Amino acid sequence: MSALDSLATWLEATRVAQVVGSSMWIVATLSAVHVLGYALVMGGGVVGNLRLLGWVAPTVSVGDVLRPASRAVAFGLVISIVTGILLVSWKAVAAVGNDIFRIKMLLLLVAALLHFTWQAHVARTARADGGDARLPGAIGLLLWLGLAIAAAAYILFE
Repeated sequence: MSALDSLATWLEATRVAQVVGSSMWIVATLSAVHVLGYALVMGGGVVGNLRLLGWVAPTVSVGDVLRPASRAVAFGLVISIVTGILLVSWKAVAAVGNDIFRIKMLLLLVAALLHFTWQAHVARTARADGGDARLPGAIGLLLWLGLAIAAAAYILFE
């Protein structure tokens, strides 16, 4: 058994997981808050990447768009991670064994790392015309859109 499988088994056995899984109202409330966090993550990620591509606010500096977008992504990530762990807690073993869930988590990790490393660097050093920001913008946009597709697929096919 892998460490991830052991963690999932432990998480499912916790009292919190049992309470969450036993209440439709708790799951519904957590789901609603999770969607709000997801909206912040996706909104910040998409707007930031559209600016890097030069498709949104081309007269505003990359940094002036990416800074508030990054705050939205960071705040949304905190909300999404906390509620996501709670939502998956009562079915963690099945989630960890689900290929779509694993792809979703990988895309989230890579998109967030790209956003807070390479794109943050580009925002600090971008040329005035933003031309050097297009590649990280295109890659980031594809990652965030891939995450949206994976999230929808997980809901549909779990």
